[in-house]
Formats: sequence, C-alpha cells, structure tokens
Amino acid sequence: MEAVDAADVIRELREDRAEQEAEERFRSVVALAIAFLATLLAIASLGGGNVGEDMVHANIKASDTWAFFQAKNIRQTSLNLAADEMEATLLIHGNSLSPEAHKNLQEKIERYRATSARYDSEPDPKAPNDSLRGEGKAQLAAQARDWERQRDKARERDVNFDYSEIFFQIAIVLGSVAILALSRPIFITSLALGGVATVLMLNGYFLLFPLPL
Repeated sequence: MEAVDAADVIRELREDRAEQEAEERFRSVVALAIAFLATLLAIASLGGGNVGEDMVHANIKASDTWAFFQAKNIRQTSLNLAADEMEATLLIHGNSLSPEAHKNLQEKIERYRATSARYDSEPDPKAPNDSLRGEGKAQLAAQARDWERQRDKARERDVNFDYSEIFFQIAIVLGSVAILALSRPIFITSLALGGVATVLMLNGYFLLFPLPL
C-alpha cells in the first residue's frame, strides 16, 4: 500500500469515527431532552389532576350552596304567606277575637316577618363585613358565586394542562423518532413542541394569559 493510500484510509477511518461520535452525542442529547420532557409531562399531569379535583369540589360546593339558598328562599316564602294569612285573619275577624288571641296572632306575625327579614341577610357575627360568611340569602348567593368563579378558573387552568400534556407526549414521540432517524429537523420540532407545552403548563399553574379558544 502506498503512502497516499494509507493516508486516505486513515482519514476515512477518522471521519467515520468522528461521524459515529457525533451520532452518539446527538443520541445522548436527544435522550436527555426526552428525559427532561418526560419530567415536565409528569409535572403537568400532576397539576392537571389537582385542578380537576378542585373543579369538581368547587362545582359541588356551588351546587350545595345554591340548594341551601333555595331552601332559605322557600322557607322565607312560607313565612311571608303565613304572616299574610294571619294579617288577613286579623283584618277580617279581628273584632271577634279575644284580646289574648289578637295579641298572640300579632306576635306571630311580627316574629314571622322578623325571621323572614333575617333570611335576606344574616352575616356571621364574627365577621359582619365579610359577604362570604353567614347564612342569609345575600351571603349564600355571594358564596355560591364565589365557588362558581373558582370552578370556572379551575376549568380554564385544566384546559391548559390538557393541551400541555398532549404537546409533551407528541414531543417525546418525535424525540424518539429523531434518535432512530438521526434527524435534527425532527429533534428541533420536538423541542419546539416541548416549548409550547411548557408555556401551556406554566399558564395552567399561573393563568398568565387566556387561551384563544
């Protein structure tokens, strides 16, 4: 073998070795990226699971609070009807009633009216200025609307986590394809989708911006 041929063989071997080392480095980088994306996917899944529980809990609390509100409203209507009936009785038969019966009816009317008025607003005596504490209709309505706001906020966060998990999964699959195909464009696409998924995950936790959906 001539010296020139030997040099060519050595150069080709070095190029092959350099190419193999580059491929191994590429595979290692992609593998690390996939591991990182999988970690972020786990974090997004955890956030999505917690938000899902919050959404269900807030929805149940809102329904229960509105049911309590409705029960108060029904009870208030019953008291007002009873008071109206007794007032009609006094108006029609007041002269024929004994003073004791007249007084008894009047006391009941006043008691029913007072109870009915209390049902409209019954703040917590420990926090009279807090509209979310108490058992009057005004307080119950405020509590129910607050639970509804929490439910809607949790639903908005949940959508971000859902899309985030989808993009993370696609990014991981593309990363695996990039390793097999030794394709940098596919790897770049995987990283781009991972970036989108990360932004959505952060938005799921902090609601930095509304989704255009």
